[in-house]
Amino acid sequence: MLANLEWVEPIQPRPWSSRRNYRILKRVMDFGLSAILLPFAVVLGAVIALAIWVNSPGPALYVQYRTGRGGQRFRMLKFRTMVSNAEQLKANYAHLNVLSWPDFKLAQDPRVTKVGQFLRRTSLDELPQLINVLRGEMSLVGPRPTSFEAGTYSLWHTQRLEVLPGITGLWQVSGRADLDFNRRVELDIAYLERQSLGLDIQILFRTFSAVLSGRGAY
Repeated sequence: MLANLEWVEPIQPRPWSSRRNYRILKRVMDFGLSAILLPFAVVLGAVIALAIWVNSPGPALYVQYRTGRGGQRFRMLKFRTMVSNAEQLKANYAHLNVLSWPDFKLAQDPRVTKVGQFLRRTSLDELPQLINVLRGEMSLVGPRPTSFEAGTYSLWHTQRLEVLPGITGLWQVSGRADLDFNRRVELDIAYLERQSLGLDIQILFRTFSAVLSGRGAY
């Protein structure tokens, strides 16, 4: 499963106190980095919002319910990358889905706007999720929250719900949208078994490389 991830350390059992300290330090890192980045994100976000509106009139922000820790649903924020009536058009393109159910992904989604293509390729559409991190609904690093509910999961999938979902994670630096849900969950579980601040920092740095390469982003 980790054949192409030699940089990920093997599983190392950690005492409960060490895991508790990690969770505290992780929250401090999440809050601190998000607070530092937020002023820059607001300025950049204003430019992005204007570009979205000019290209496709409608709300710049897209709010979608996602599945978080413990299977709880929360309102995740994104910049809108599709036409404003994208949900109504979804059924028209179900036959073009490139991933297995319950995932839905089109290789060349006609609902995506020109500005949206750029935002997806650069992952700038995820920028508003810094607010979700500050609220404590998400982490910078963790399993990516799904749009479908936990009731859709197989039992082994539910392991990924033990922690806060992340803006980025192990599978984002290992294929991004090219991976089906089962493969993504395998990588989520591998991450959960090896969680550490060092691994989180590595994933953050590798996320920048994955974004710059554009691999698996559409």
